[in-house]
Amino acid sequence: MARRDAADVVVVGGGAIGGWSAYFARELGARTVVVLEREVLGAGASPRSSGVVRAQAGTPETVALGVWSALFYASQPKRLPVDSGFRRMGYQLLAVTRAQEREAHERMAMQRRVGLPVRWLDPSEAVAMNPTLDPAAFRGATYTDVEGCIDPVRNVLAYTAALREAGVDVRERTAFLGVRLRGTRRPRVVGVETPAGVIATERVILTGGPTLRAVGELIGVRIPVGAARHQVVVTEPHPAFSEQPIPMAFDVGAGLYWRPEDGGLLWGMSNPKERPGPAREVDWVYLRRMRTRLARFVPGAKELGIRKVWAATIDYTPDHLPIVGPAIRPDGSVLEGTTVAAAAGHGMMWGPAVAKMAADLALEGSTELTDASGFGLDRFDEHGRSRATADLVALPFPSLIEDDAG
Repeated sequence: MARRDAADVVVVGGGAIGGWSAYFARELGARTVVVLEREVLGAGASPRSSGVVRAQAGTPETVALGVWSALFYASQPKRLPVDSGFRRMGYQLLAVTRAQEREAHERMAMQRRVGLPVRWLDPSEAVAMNPTLDPAAFRGATYTDVEGCIDPVRNVLAYTAALREAGVDVRERTAFLGVRLRGTRRPRVVGVETPAGVIATERVILTGGPTLRAVGELIGVRIPVGAARHQVVVTEPHPAFSEQPIPMAFDVGAGLYWRPEDGGLLWGMSNPKERPGPAREVDWVYLRRMRTRLARFVPGAKELGIRKVWAATIDYTPDHLPIVGPAIRPDGSVLEGTTVAAAAGHGMMWGPAVAKMAADLALEGSTELTDASGFGLDRFDEHGRSRATADLVALPFPSLIEDDAG
């Protein structure tokens, strides 16, 4: 017999965005929260991230997302049964060219205006913090010490334990099939369809990372979220990376970042020139090319053996900004009661803040975390092109999403 039940909020997707959205919904007072996950919690890219948490973003709004997320991770040991393993390390964003140096100073001025304690380091100052760097390879770096990293696997454990303690109803291996609506001029959600039946609800939060576009298609909504390969490498241990604390580093122009990990070096990258779409196999040709580039900045990494390497499919948006707002159909009609949430490939970095905003909008209709007016689907035209100013401090994802790639 088909099952029929009810919830105050139904969250679609059991990755980091969906998991933390459900947790925050309970914190906001929702009594019955259901999470639908077609596989199991953390089955996607969430545990395969590099775990970097960065606040040095390219717009005031995304700076706020990074700061809020870092503070949330740091607060977890006192508020959750399991924390995400946040380590405060600091982050150096390297400027390699004269143009990048100018852009870094402009970005730094904006970040200071919104309260981020960021400062400029010349090469000698950067090397004093991180002796593994070659000072001849870059012109300087912006730096702040509020940033760090989490353990991605532990993060899945953290939100899993938080959901259990909060009494969230997690339904794994349960697919989202669509929504039931009432009304035509102003359609409103009244239920969510699953293989086990309908869950009566007036609030739905739609997540899904690189599968979010397909989730949108189930309800007739175009969500311009693409899928791209992201690769992460961890080298063998070496004393240079473990004898003293050293900050993380980001070659912004090439989208190459690195940080200490298990006595060695973790580094990651995405290839903006490859065809968009799901990909979890390792691209060894591109990996070797980026390893050569890494050695320009960190000469000691050139001879280090690779201990482990993996690839995951992550999401991205054309303007590198998150999506947080109601679902909107091509005719312009808003599906009342729906909230779309995507972190644009920054699931660990912005994930908690995006999830908090989604829960705020779903339950209270507004959020005080930051100005969310520019994060909605209404910023995209019918071709998925964004009218917003892009956040250029990001991995260099493809400029097209899968539909446009043909």
